[in-house]
Amino acid sequence: MLICGLDEAGRGPILGPMVMAGVAISKDKRDQLKDLGVTDSKLLSPKRREALYDKIIELADSYCIIEISPNEIDEMNKSGTNLNQLEALKIAEILMKLKPDKVYVDSPEPTAAKFGTMILSHMNGFSPEIIAEHGADLKYPTSSAASILAKVTRDRAVRKIEKEIGYLIGSGYPADPNTKKFLQEQYSDDKHINYVRTCWSTYKKLKKEKKQSSLGDW
Repeated sequence: MLICGLDEAGRGPILGPMVMAGVAISKDKRDQLKDLGVTDSKLLSPKRREALYDKIIELADSYCIIEISPNEIDEMNKSGTNLNQLEALKIAEILMKLKPDKVYVDSPEPTAAKFGTMILSHMNGFSPEIIAEHGADLKYPTSSAASILAKVTRDRAVRKIEKEIGYLIGSGYPADPNTKKFLQEQYSDDKHINYVRTCWSTYKKLKKEKKQSSLGDW
């Protein structure tokens, strides 16, 4: 039996991609995955996550990682697709590639099981058993492993953006001091628009404040 865990990293940031990851592993190797010490990526140091990343890939029967750009998030939002719906769509894409028998996924929906139904609606005839639960990334080793792959990929993407633009942007979350500083002091639509989720309220507030500031200069 092939078991798959799924999770995301970067749902809430204003800067950078959201990353979805799936890790598929045969049932008889689950204990080996536990022995690696996988858990929710938020509970691990960056150094530990990096060390586990290669070990997870080596042990997994197969895996899939998808980066969803800020532009794609914006376009889907304009078409009426919210973040939970987008996540379900991308998970379905991952599952169609990995073809597992059983799936564990962390659910962003208030009614956790609803998320499994959302995923299945995109599956085109393939119907694995889906267990969608709150906190799955802590409870199930395969979801923990997916959480780590997603988080490491997201962190690497953020560091890549910093190299491209030449500024520290922190984690990309609105409350991060480095993210705040970048948006307030360095951000420009002309130079950095592709890195920012313009459908976020943080961006709309920033635009309003900068417009008021420009009018005040007159």
